[in-house]
Amino acid sequence: MALDMESLVEATSGAVAALVSTTILYPLDTCKTRYQAENRAHQHQRYRNISDVLWEAISKGQVLSLYQGLGTKNLQSFISQFIYFYGYSFFKRLHLRESKSKSIGTAANLLIAAASGACTAIATQPLDTASSRMQTSDFGKSKGLWKSLSEGTFSDAFDGLGISLLLTANPSIQYTVFDQLKNRLLKSNVNKQTDEVSSPEAISAFSAFAYGAVSKCIATCLTYPAIRCKVVIQSAKSDESEDGKPQSRPRKSITGTLCSIWEREGILGFFKGLQAQMLKTVLSSALLLMIKEKVTKTTWVLMIALRRFMLTRPNLRNLAESVRCSPW
Repeated sequence: MALDMESLVEATSGAVAALVSTTILYPLDTCKTRYQAENRAHQHQRYRNISDVLWEAISKGQVLSLYQGLGTKNLQSFISQFIYFYGYSFFKRLHLRESKSKSIGTAANLLIAAASGACTAIATQPLDTASSRMQTSDFGKSKGLWKSLSEGTFSDAFDGLGISLLLTANPSIQYTVFDQLKNRLLKSNVNKQTDEVSSPEAISAFSAFAYGAVSKCIATCLTYPAIRCKVVIQSAKSDESEDGKPQSRPRKSITGTLCSIWEREGILGFFKGLQAQMLKTVLSSALLLMIKEKVTKTTWVLMIALRRFMLTRPNLRNLAESVRCSPW
């Protein structure tokens, strides 16, 4: 089966960009996740705001623990973004070929993004669950990937899968908005290339950052209650009752978790940590898309150079010829 070069470039650049942005913003992500995971009545809250998490780490001399689970999170981010961007690019190009259209509509874009997101969620859910448990473990007491996954049953590794599938609407909205903004900008400044193999068009780093921030902001606001529910489901820590005795973990069903949040925190509980989520995800998405736009050009050149190198080697020629640079 021939490989789609452009989809491969999109996937590689997206995965590399995700790795960089995740590493840079990981301490903020840990603070945000621990704050969101707390599901208690207002008067018994351990964290009043996201900064309390940071001060707790500093006061305990556990600042480096803000990076607990970074390796697992990076692995999950790299794999998920590679699968997502490859699927998104491949299915989009397939749709354009089959429909014989020059552009893709909003509805089709949303459907393609949702399908790509569903494949990503299923493939990486155990890693997502493990990283959430590591982040919400006590500072300095986080367990490794294998221990985090092997403590419970096989199904426990897929905690939150249902809501993760529901949250495929988030990247669907995000990348649809981003693509529409990007296409409008590119239409106003079309640059035709005469190379043997034309590389994908890229926008400026500033434009990618701004459009990435706007698109993620819209997607996050629309899907935040589900995001909060997912974090509570995957949390490693149990809550405490008013007498200080530990309670069992909240029910793992979506309905049970929603009821738990409603009973303890009311309707505002569904939006607890929204500002922190906005700060982290908007910065992360904007960084990811900005880096991806810059990495795409370099990745394309490297892929073409690698293909030409392989063509000069008889034993690698068949593999090189299976890589399609201009599939349609």
